[in-house]
Amino acid sequence: MSTQPRPVYVIGAGPGGLAVAAALRARGVRVVIVEKSESVGASWRRHYDRLHLHTTRRLSALPGLAMPRRFGRWVARENVVRYLEKYAEFHDLELVTGVEVTRIEPADPATNGADGGDGADGSPQAGWTLHATGGRVMTAGAVVVATGFNHTPVIPDWPGRDAYVDTYGGVLAHAADYRNPAPYAGRDVLVVGVGNTGAEIAVDLADGGAARVRLAVRTAPHILRRSTAGWPAQRTGILVRRLPVGLVDRLGAIVGKASVPDLSAYGLPRPTAGLYSRVKQGSIPVQDVGLIDAVRAGRVEPVAAVESFDGAEVVLADGSRITPDVVIAATGYRRALEGLVGDLDVLDERGRPRTHGARTAPHAPGLYFTGFTNPISGMFRELALDARKIAKAVARTLGD
Repeated sequence: MSTQPRPVYVIGAGPGGLAVAAALRARGVRVVIVEKSESVGASWRRHYDRLHLHTTRRLSALPGLAMPRRFGRWVARENVVRYLEKYAEFHDLELVTGVEVTRIEPADPATNGADGGDGADGSPQAGWTLHATGGRVMTAGAVVVATGFNHTPVIPDWPGRDAYVDTYGGVLAHAADYRNPAPYAGRDVLVVGVGNTGAEIAVDLADGGAARVRLAVRTAPHILRRSTAGWPAQRTGILVRRLPVGLVDRLGAIVGKASVPDLSAYGLPRPTAGLYSRVKQGSIPVQDVGLIDAVRAGRVEPVAAVESFDGAEVVLADGSRITPDVVIAATGYRRALEGLVGDLDVLDERGRPRTHGARTAPHAPGLYFTGFTNPISGMFRELALDARKIAKAVARTLGD
């Protein structure tokens, strides 16, 4: 290990943070992971029980350690957790748990320019200072923020939402709180949002004994078979990710019509926007893990988007009103980076990092971000690629 005076700090012990730390350690760089929970893979521990990786085991391994063959082709949530635990142990990663980093700032603002970038004498910025819970202050040679794509659950502020819960006793929960269908057996459940999470929870509820399952859809999704004749959709995503958007849209339309039945008669029409155009806007296709069959069998009923709550009723965009026993909002997450780096001018208007991977902002050298995109080629695969690139950039910078 190197003897650089200040370690590199990685914030977050999910797959992205662990991968970067292992790649840095392989290059002889001392790296410390700071994790606010008590263990690695905190978000994976909280996911619903049914969840499997939508990417293949062989294309989801992080740098330096393959996933065991016994995990199967589509790795289950609990095995992802086991893998992350083993990964930290195998690479002997230096991990501090139960500590939350709350703010990052230049290490010595007095010697830096007004923009927080190069010093007044033209020298590179002198690292970073991390402020953490318990009054901790840490100085880093570089920082990698890996707090995760799914950080803070978001439930839309629908009109009447609070009264629905507080006055009328309606049950409204975020998908982050969903574990399995057992508590919902025999109940009427509305799932809001038809991303991969909403679609899979709806199928899980239908399979698990819910009396009725409706799925509120605002924008019809692209649905892909997870695998066709043994060929995983992920490999197609890898092959097309650098092709022109229009070309991939046309190819996607052809493949969609050939492999996925038209569900328009069931309330789930084919999308009008192209597949890759939607991906570029941040909308990943839904991989079918039973949704198509459940919709065709009437076990999951697509309905219009939620517009508001009126007393004990849910008002939908088409004007209809329903009264489910439970509403589960699969309505996404915020990155929640504003408190951490909001003063550094490194976030865009939507709160996402402007730079990613091995690139850093010119006025914030040594501050890296990983895991804040949702790539069509697979999250774990891209985290592994980013980790190697970040490690190479950091090692080169510290070596200078």
